[in-house]
Amino acid sequence: MEHLSRQFIEFALQAGVLKFGDFKMKSGRRSPYFFNSGLFSRGSTLGRLSRFYAQALLAARAAGRVDFDMLFGPAYKGITLAAGTAMALADFGVDVPFAFNRKEAKDHGEGGLIVGSPLTGRVLIVDDVITDGAAKRESVELIRAHGATPCGVLIALDRRERTGADDALSSLSAVAAFEQSFGIPVITVAGLDDLMAFIETDAPAAVALKPHRQAMHDYRRRYGA
Repeated sequence: MEHLSRQFIEFALQAGVLKFGDFKMKSGRRSPYFFNSGLFSRGSTLGRLSRFYAQALLAARAAGRVDFDMLFGPAYKGITLAAGTAMALADFGVDVPFAFNRKEAKDHGEGGLIVGSPLTGRVLIVDDVITDGAAKRESVELIRAHGATPCGVLIALDRRERTGADDALSSLSAVAAFEQSFGIPVITVAGLDDLMAFIETDAPAAVALKPHRQAMHDYRRRYGA
């Protein structure tokens, strides 16, 4: 997985999805880096991203961390990610169904909130990141409401930082809090520790990041879980 995580980080940098600088986050924090999976917006990059997702998931299954019968993509980013991961899994010989939800129920045609395969068995949620965990909680509730079992979450990057206001930071990261609340694993392609380790290497892409190293260390020291 370490090799896979490093390849993914290099790929995200090359695609311009992982950027370094000074970014204002939704939480109001100033972050020295930003990950925007919406910029995986070409067929070639989405195909590679999907393979990373599939490889991370298969490695987790081989390690006994998770098993699954189908994939679920929360609207909106999760829709493309779940579909792409399902296709990549099929290329690896694991052909599973997938589904996604609408933001609003459709009252004509086939109707309902779910598009694709019916939610049955062990359902793995596929998305880009977990920030406060609210969107994934909604997915868990939706899956359970359909009589299926949420078995895990697959995301690209775990920022491994505590949530909350600066004067009232939580003790756990959003990912750890989610795992604790629901008792299901979160599988990640890469995490903050992988990113920090990559910056310390002599890889050409890492050399360009050296000016951001101190800001990254300071940010992790302040918010890291």
